Amino acid sequence: MAMFFKGDKVEVCSKEEGFLGSYYQAKILSPLNNNTLYRVQYKNLVEEEDQTRPLVEIVSADEVRPVPPPVTFTKATQVFHYLDSVDAFDNDGWWVGKITGRQGSKYWVYFETTRDEIAYPVSRLRHHLEWRDGHWILANNTFF
Repeated sequence: MAMFFKGDKVEVCSKEEGFLGSYYQAKILSPLNNNTLYRVQYKNLVEEEDQTRPLVEIVSADEVRPVPPPVTFTKATQVFHYLDSVDAFDNDGWWVGKITGRQGSKYWVYFETTRDEIAYPVSRLRHHLEWRDGHWILANNTFF
């Protein structure tokens, strides 16, 4: 498990019902309890009581991962294929899904956790990467 320090930019994987399979950008405010917990401030989520204040939470270390590396593509190579694992940016976070089709410049993404199928422009999609043993792994097990 990676250790994070104050100021590190991370993604937090929500384990709450209705939010499974989603990742939210945050920064570490402080490590707690020998790095088994982290106090984080979210980039896009806000406090319910005061929507001008970023949401601050304490999360378990197993819910935190580094921000995935940017994968640079040219417009000609930014192509997704049927059943590719992707993250789609929606509702202030990245949601894991699979490509099920293409219509014009949009790709249809199916989300197993919600059983929704939604079309997204390429600008709101990224290849899904898994953080395992200190390495980024693409869906086809290629290490970054």
